[in-house]
Amino acid sequence: MSSGSYFPPPVRTVLIPKKEVGQQRQLGVPTVSDRIAQMVVKLYLEPEIEPHFHSDSYGYRPGKSALEAVGAARDRCWQHKWALDLDIKGFFDNLDHALVLRAVRKHTASRWILLYIERWLKAPVQQQDGTLVYRKKGTPQGSVISPLLANLFLHYGFDEWMTRNYPQVPFERYADDILVHCRTEKAAKFIKGRIENRLGQCRLELHPGKTRLIYCKTNRRKRDYPDVKFDFLGFSFQPRILKNRKGDLFVGYAPGTSNKAAKKMRDVIRSWRIHLRSDKSLEKIAQMVNPILRGWVNYYGSYGGYVFLRAINSLDVILIKWAMRKYKRFRGHRCRANKWIAKIRKRDKQLFAHWQLLQRPAAGR
Repeated sequence: MSSGSYFPPPVRTVLIPKKEVGQQRQLGVPTVSDRIAQMVVKLYLEPEIEPHFHSDSYGYRPGKSALEAVGAARDRCWQHKWALDLDIKGFFDNLDHALVLRAVRKHTASRWILLYIERWLKAPVQQQDGTLVYRKKGTPQGSVISPLLANLFLHYGFDEWMTRNYPQVPFERYADDILVHCRTEKAAKFIKGRIENRLGQCRLELHPGKTRLIYCKTNRRKRDYPDVKFDFLGFSFQPRILKNRKGDLFVGYAPGTSNKAAKKMRDVIRSWRIHLRSDKSLEKIAQMVNPILRGWVNYYGSYGGYVFLRAINSLDVILIKWAMRKYKRFRGHRCRANKWIAKIRKRDKQLFAHWQLLQRPAAGR
């Protein structure tokens, strides 16, 4: 690599389904040798760039997480009436190569790094039928170096521009998922127009159908403010019934597991086909599923835990079916099987990861 003789091979394209029904996203899969080469550049370049990033940029950064972004968004929704849910149209597919390299040059003069980043940006894409497509813009999603380049691009294209021109306007950004908070509807509409102009200068555009203006309070009239809900990083922000530290109920604007995330979890749970695993003990089933359950609990259980438990309730329903199939005394007796599972849940709260969430105190404001 130091000699400049390494040439990246074509990036193989894999199509994966998008959130929108019937649409697909192109994922670039580099070779193992190319991943190693990109990691070399990333390990060299990231320490130089990381200290310059904005504190409210959370995506793909060491020491930052999506949960931090969700927590910051929750706090600012309490403080500001309006939120701009921004969606950049085809962000990774439309990154301008010249602007990316211009941003990289601000942080390194190493010729070999600039050489290889340019080669990776321009490397052809191999379609599923074997044909090669040469790119004039964009960076493939799925490569090691792409998240760092995307963060660097939006650092200058959005973060620093917002800090310089509108320092009083808070925002959270996770890669290309961006929330901007405003105190008035007029200010939100003004900021939206300015952001559109700024992204146009960076050869990007907002998605007209997915960029929305959200009213983040509970005292609203529906005909005046129809949009009172938005999804951010797997959580739905909307008015919810909450409990404060004294145990009193109130209506607040808070995050909870989104419907899309809940559906995905239910699909995964059904794919385990636990009700057919009568050869397994309950302990063996718990060992099998707990690694995934813990990940869900640690993420979705952090905010609006009761919403998450309602979403994952299908697992307990399937465990009841498993008990009815495994033990003769429960066949045809759903109520008995339900009481038996409830008894085990009360006795052994650590058996399944999501059962532990039932023991946590309710989080208030």
